[in-house]
Amino acid sequence: MFYYFQIKMSAAPVSPSLKDLPKVAVDLKSQLEGFNHENMKKAATTEKNILPSAEDVQQEKQHNELIHGVENFKTDRLKRTNTTEKIVLPNAQDVATEKTQKALLEGVEAFDTGKLKHTETQEKNPLPDKDAIEAEKGQQKLIAGIENFDPKKLKHTETQEKNPLPTKEAIDQEKSA
Repeated sequence: MFYYFQIKMSAAPVSPSLKDLPKVAVDLKSQLEGFNHENMKKAATTEKNILPSAEDVQQEKQHNELIHGVENFKTDRLKRTNTTEKIVLPNAQDVATEKTQKALLEGVEAFDTGKLKHTETQEKNPLPDKDAIEAEKGQQKLIAGIENFDPKKLKHTETQEKNPLPTKEAIDQEKSA
């Protein structure tokens, strides 16, 4: 980020007076004067200079040569050539298809609507009979009953398990008999 300052130039530079200089706190001034540079850690400075690779230089050279070649191209070096156009004729199947399509289009365009017979359109909307309506109503009531069923209306019942197997005494009687 760069900052630009506008400085008004006068005829001769004037040094500031002692009272115009900035004031430094006494404790900060004593710390700065007593600072020992040997207490600082040594740091190695590495200089980074990123240069383009040989491949980048080669690509740029090729691009510049191409641009230079296009800009300085001499059209008088070109040779005159004659273009020969080859006409491909349609085969028999293509001709037959085109004739059929043309005949259909001509038949549609030349059609006389006066030859058509006049007809009366009758709209038929067969309504369902009473039995079908009653069956549909019953089905809708059944669906509504299932969807709106309240399980709180059910009564609690105790389930009694019946054991169809014979008791131990009956088995013993059969064994002895």
